[in-house]
Amino acid sequence: MKFLTKWWTVLITVTLFASLQITKPNFFQSITYSYYDFLQGEKEKELVDNIVLVNIDEKAIQKEGQYPWPRDIIAKYINNGPADSLYVMNIVYSEPDRFGKDEELAQAFLNKAVVLSSAPTTQLSDGVGNFVGVSTFGEQNEQWTFKFPGLLYPIDQLSYAAFGVGATVAIPDQPTGVVRRAPLVINANGVQYPSLALDTARVYTGEPSYQMKVGTNGIEWVRIGRQDPITTDSFSQLPIAFWNEFETVSILDPLPAGKVLIFGVTAEGYSNPVPTPTGAQYPHQVQGHLIHTLLSGVQIQRPDWIAVAELSSLVLVGLIILGLVYVAPTALAGLASLALIASSIGISYYWWMSDILFFDVTLLSLCAFLVFAQSSFNKYYITFKEKQLIKKQFSTYLDPRQVYLLQKDPSLLKLGGERKNMSFLFMDICGFTPVSEHYKNNDDPEGLVELINMYLGRMTEIILNNGGTIDKYMGDCIMAFWNAPLPCEDHADKAVDAAIEISEAADELIKELEEQGLPRIDVGIGINTGDCIVGNMGSSTRFDYSVIGDAVNLGARLEGQTRNYDGVRVLLSQFTAGSSTRRSYKRVDRIKVKGKEELIDIYTV
Repeated sequence: MKFLTKWWTVLITVTLFASLQITKPNFFQSITYSYYDFLQGEKEKELVDNIVLVNIDEKAIQKEGQYPWPRDIIAKYINNGPADSLYVMNIVYSEPDRFGKDEELAQAFLNKAVVLSSAPTTQLSDGVGNFVGVSTFGEQNEQWTFKFPGLLYPIDQLSYAAFGVGATVAIPDQPTGVVRRAPLVINANGVQYPSLALDTARVYTGEPSYQMKVGTNGIEWVRIGRQDPITTDSFSQLPIAFWNEFETVSILDPLPAGKVLIFGVTAEGYSNPVPTPTGAQYPHQVQGHLIHTLLSGVQIQRPDWIAVAELSSLVLVGLIILGLVYVAPTALAGLASLALIASSIGISYYWWMSDILFFDVTLLSLCAFLVFAQSSFNKYYITFKEKQLIKKQFSTYLDPRQVYLLQKDPSLLKLGGERKNMSFLFMDICGFTPVSEHYKNNDDPEGLVELINMYLGRMTEIILNNGGTIDKYMGDCIMAFWNAPLPCEDHADKAVDAAIEISEAADELIKELEEQGLPRIDVGIGINTGDCIVGNMGSSTRFDYSVIGDAVNLGARLEGQTRNYDGVRVLLSQFTAGSSTRRSYKRVDRIKVKGKEELIDIYTV
């Protein structure tokens, strides 16, 4: 856990998501597609006035009988239709009519502008027909078009009568199986053919030919005659805009004039709907969306720079959130992270709605969320371990309220060594030897331990209640200090307050022991104030939070001096008396303590 919760482990997460952004495994590609489909559904529906879907529906089957019909029936409806409409047959006539009615249909085609469908197949390795070829600029490399071994092409009698023939093909995106784009050019049986939508657009615009630009990274654009180039992906695929609404009529209804009429079968059991970003649609509906995408010039944009922008944004947002979590409070970092994610999604949504530019923020959002979660957990875990360490270090010699303050703000604790002005208290039990002999004579060492623990326990509680820190127990002696690890401005007064309360508690304890018939014991207390070094002292494997310095030693010497003055329990140095502001003190003597040359004035309360 110590290794896994290092801050730099979050960089591994960012790097992982960056690699996923580049490689896009199927699972994450599915998430991207779901977001793309959501954006398609968010576009306001556009009513298309120049394309009409003509359905061979249940009513038509009931009237005309079993489908496929004899081709003179289709001819009848085309002959009865307006002369100025463009008839797009999303029906493949690759075999002669079993009823021998191909002539009637061909005659109908000769009188109208008709575009027929061909169908690439993987089950045959032949098939060719008359078509408008695609001239290619750049590298003549067939690897950049979808290849099929065969093509189901309309019979010559019908294809010669038509204005154009195009292949009906759409490659579903994997792993979702949803059609979101379609190739404009395919390769079947070694020959390049235009798609049905592309040939329909050519006939509609009155252009005679196509051009295709191929570069080192694949197909760059396809152009119809002198029209503006149509930017595609490397395989000539064009993203389809699915937010269109078409007028729909039955083939039995009067067909509208001056429109692109797309014929398709909707009767149950004859045609399978195709999954699209906006739901299942019949194949001729999909062709309608693709044809309108071509004719309208509306293009869903994925420029070359967008992939770099997505990757850079993912890394940048991840690093910003990582920094925020470690330098700012968690709540603020959380709000800032949410703001970053929301801003990224908002920018993506705005670009889509205003420019139809697809900027994928799915992996960015996932990365940002996980980076925040991982960073927050790491920070929480480290803080939790710090609090545990503080509790372990200080719970035995600090008041629980002080331990809580340290856990809440570990910066109050400066580990290592720090020079500070502090006050020190040493308390020792006087008359301990007679008490010890009493318990020894009564063969009761446990009783002696119980007495000492009770005595030290009460004194410890007094010190902690006055904000002191218990440094250590030395037999029947307590060493304590103030102004570390928590700051205490009136540390001299606090130390004297504790000494007075200890003295009062000692009186109560003396009375209790006398009532039990035990020898009298008393206390001696020495207090000094001065500079010292405070911090963790010891080895790398075992250490204690303690103090060292000349001022500490003087406090210990003063405790020993209490035995030299009758009726004096508390002795404090001139330094403590000078630092204390709440009390007045009585000068006891001017002495030279062991280890020091200068004379020290000592006081009592």
